[in-house]
Amino acid sequence: MKRVMLTGGLFAALMTPALADGMFWVVGSHATDKCEIVTSNPVVDGGNIWFVDGPYKSRSDAKLARSTITACPKVDPGKDDSDEK
Repeated sequence: MKRVMLTGGLFAALMTPALADGMFWVVGSHATDKCEIVTSNPVVDGGNIWFVDGPYKSRSDAKLARSTITACPKVDPGKDDSDEK
């Protein structure tokens, strides 16, 4: 039984980063004073990044979420894609 649990835990630890491919996060950055949509799992460090929301399955889902987060400044629709990484 211990072997099955250990194998399951190891499998979960190895597969978690692989499942993050193709995902999107909304990140609040003190460095830029705006919310950005990123494709890598960010780490909240308390310095430059003050919050993270996600993951989302599509960029459009992340954009919708960003528009509902009160801490995010409103984005000009014409410049919507220029600040995303």
